[in-house]
Amino acid sequence: MADERSDKALEAVEIAKTTGKIKKGANEVTKSLERGTAKLVVYAKDTQPAEIVMHLPMLAKEKGIPCVEVASKEELGTAAGIGVPTAAIAIIEEGDAKNLIKDLKTAA
Repeated sequence: MADERSDKALEAVEIAKTTGKIKKGANEVTKSLERGTAKLVVYAKDTQPAEIVMHLPMLAKEKGIPCVEVASKEELGTAAGIGVPTAAIAIIEEGDAKNLIKDLKTAA
């Protein structure tokens, strides 16, 4: 189940990067959560130190935003199309990923 969720989340990031809008990096993701602009948060499990992203799931839950953990920063960076590993991504505008995000919200 968790793998399916992370696959869907990565797919949503890939779609949103071309048809919507994404924010990259833990700081940008935190800001978009606090401002209530994030639609989906995806963060990497292998982020070191873990403190960089450990607040994201709690903040997302507080705001009622789906939050998904994926295995690696490389995977996340590739999905975001930035060519470098990234700790976290927030989807700000869903674009064509709207249904995927809705699925992730209901599966949470």
